[in-house]
Amino acid sequence: MAFDGITTNCIMQELNHLLAGQRISKIAQPEREELLFTFKALNEGSNRLLISANASLPFLYMTKENKTSPLNAPNFCMLLRKYIGNGRISAISQPSMERVLCFTIEHLDEMGDPAVKYLYVEIMGKHSNIIFCDKDGQIIDSIKHVSGQMSSIREVLPGRPYFIPAQQDRFDPWQIAKEQFVEQILKKPCSVAKAIYTSLVGFSPIIATELAYRSGLDADDSTAALTQADVERLYDVFRSLLQDLSDGNFSYGIYYDPVTGAPKEFAPIPLTIYSDMEYKTFSSISEVLEAFYAQRNKHTVIHQKSTDLRKIVSIHLERDRKKYLLQKKQLADTEKKDEYRIYGEMLHTYGYAASPGDKSIEVTNYYTNEPFVIPLDPTLDAMENAKKYFDKYAKLKRTGNALSSYILETENEIKHLESIETSLSIAETEGDLAAIKEELQEYGFIKKHSGKKTNRISKSQPLHFVDDNGFHIYVGKNNYQNDQLTFKFATGNDWWFHAKQMTGSHVIVKSENKELPDSTYEYAAALAAYYSSGRDNEKVEIDYVEKKQVKKPNGSKPGFVVYYTNYSMMIEPDISGIQLVN
Repeated sequence: MAFDGITTNCIMQELNHLLAGQRISKIAQPEREELLFTFKALNEGSNRLLISANASLPFLYMTKENKTSPLNAPNFCMLLRKYIGNGRISAISQPSMERVLCFTIEHLDEMGDPAVKYLYVEIMGKHSNIIFCDKDGQIIDSIKHVSGQMSSIREVLPGRPYFIPAQQDRFDPWQIAKEQFVEQILKKPCSVAKAIYTSLVGFSPIIATELAYRSGLDADDSTAALTQADVERLYDVFRSLLQDLSDGNFSYGIYYDPVTGAPKEFAPIPLTIYSDMEYKTFSSISEVLEAFYAQRNKHTVIHQKSTDLRKIVSIHLERDRKKYLLQKKQLADTEKKDEYRIYGEMLHTYGYAASPGDKSIEVTNYYTNEPFVIPLDPTLDAMENAKKYFDKYAKLKRTGNALSSYILETENEIKHLESIETSLSIAETEGDLAAIKEELQEYGFIKKHSGKKTNRISKSQPLHFVDDNGFHIYVGKNNYQNDQLTFKFATGNDWWFHAKQMTGSHVIVKSENKELPDSTYEYAAALAAYYSSGRDNEKVEIDYVEKKQVKKPNGSKPGFVVYYTNYSMMIEPDISGIQLVN
């Protein structure tokens, strides 16, 4: 879910409990739009507060993890060190239900006198920022400068007054009266959920939908359809939520997609709308945020770093697909070759009947005993016309043979590129990307650069799972790993799984010469479905066979195999019941 006002309120209460009265021992800026504050607690080691104003992934939470900082600290970091390097956090507040936290920091100025500074952390999507202000609310500096050309609403520049942009037509949830809630929110001409999240500061669409659901309403229902009883229930649920926030009654957890196992939402309150999802609890909102954003950030970073590779693959795929269509059209044009051969043969047999200057001749086809007309070049005699047709036949035959070979090469290259495209979609580490880049270089899609050679797959290893029956299952993440698993790691009696007629990972089940239970077959098939181009399908057909039945054609590209006998099953790409070892 969005880092909304509810989450901000929760993290505010947690930070007040952990940091109020704590002194800042270290300030670092590990990334361009990130700050890391370290606090030394007596007999408790170090506590760290990580803050990110990144437009695509803004957050703040407590963490035990440290991050490497650049050798030369950025100017904003140096400024904070100068003013509040040994400052004490006296309070952390949230204006209204805004996605803003204000850190009040006490310190000693240049003269040794007590002073106060304010650090505002704004978690507002692409408008996120970290703003440092003096006691009068004047901006000293910010991690991101916003000029008048960039925003007509507010400048964020040194010397400007700090203020939070007004939320037009939105009410403070803590201050709104029942009459306003009923008359000015629930009478908006829109859906119930939209009326709530567009009218209350800090309320996200998810929270608005949850309020409706708890009230026994459909979030998409029109406000005009609400009865008095509906209104009363909805208002009671709203007040109950605020009371829970005021009392600190939070529930820390992440909801996971039961099919993909990916984190779907996080929330500091129970989300009954996701009762069908898997739910994992944590001991604090910081733990929730750290786990959620770590997975989200991991995906984001890998996606960004794979952009160039995906673009290269996409360009080559588009080019090859166009070439394939052209080659198929050219091959279709060669299908007339047999007609030209027959013309030549018939002219050799019946050409004596043609007179000089004839533009055609009607003969009987001795293959079908049916009459047909042969077009003639009037400037040539019958035998010369026959030779002309035989030459056309020979040329089209050569072209057809060559095109058949070219089409097969193009088909194989398309399949190869599609398999690399699938590998990119499941890549999880920079090592995975390095292996894919190496493959693209090896097959000429990327120009090799001279220099120090990197280890191709030293940092990229196949995925290793263990199912409920204790069987070990391995999944290749790229074509090199697929080859390695199938032909060097697996033994003859191990079982091999792959999505039918689509690109995907090779999946190996180590049988240890034991008979596999049905559930193990299903687990392995689910992995093969999930790590394939059919991941988003409701069900995927999976081929499986003993490894000894799988062969690699001579000269074939990595990851390509053939097998002539197999079993098949349809399976959902759901891997939630399988334990990942590494």
